[in-house]
Amino acid sequence: MIRRFRRCGHAPGALSPEDQAVVDRFRAMLTALRNPEPWTPRTDSARDIAVRVGPFIERAHTRPGDDHGPDTIAVALVHPDTPHAGAYLHGRQLGYTDRGWLRCNTSAIIGFWQTGYAMLTHAAAGLPLPDDIGMEPAHYALYIEARRRDDSRDGYTLLRLGPYTQTRHAQQDHDRIAAALDGRETTLVPGHRVSARFGPFDVSDHQLFSDPYESDAVALLAAAVEGVTAK
Repeated sequence: MIRRFRRCGHAPGALSPEDQAVVDRFRAMLTALRNPEPWTPRTDSARDIAVRVGPFIERAHTRPGDDHGPDTIAVALVHPDTPHAGAYLHGRQLGYTDRGWLRCNTSAIIGFWQTGYAMLTHAAAGLPLPDDIGMEPAHYALYIEARRRDDSRDGYTLLRLGPYTQTRHAQQDHDRIAAALDGRETTLVPGHRVSARFGPFDVSDHQLFSDPYESDAVALLAAAVEGVTAK
């Protein structure tokens, strides 16, 4: 589509403020494409990155520690206007918020996110994210650990739960386990403090995990504790 720029009536030859904003965004996009900020897995993970999704470029948060080889990283796609008001709602409408963590090939990463890339996103085109974006889910897991109470940090993992296909499911089980442990953290396993934490699902150790969708998480914890104390 060819955009016709309007001339401002009181300033001959000048662009209107709206058209000037479009020109500025276009220039920012060209600058970002010509001058990408290099990213490597060892660089600052607090900054968002730019990822190729088909012919588009998307903004993504990164999550370190995904156990799926050196050439992938866990990312979550986010609306380009994050965290401004309305971005979450618009992102939800376009399918940004229901993807969860995804495994992204590092070869698809252009560099750190720059605002100039925003014009090249699905959101800017008014398009929802496609069903197949070329990234598999990078699931979460819960680790219930028993650590000695003498501050030595010695201990072991009592129970591994995963993979969770939705982070909200992991959060729900975490909250239920925390409630079950409330006031009993130091009494369930003699000499140890029991606690639960989030972590990436270790694909290489999948045989060590209990499927949280097949059994109740609290019941699995009770069985694990019974197995330890019965020894």
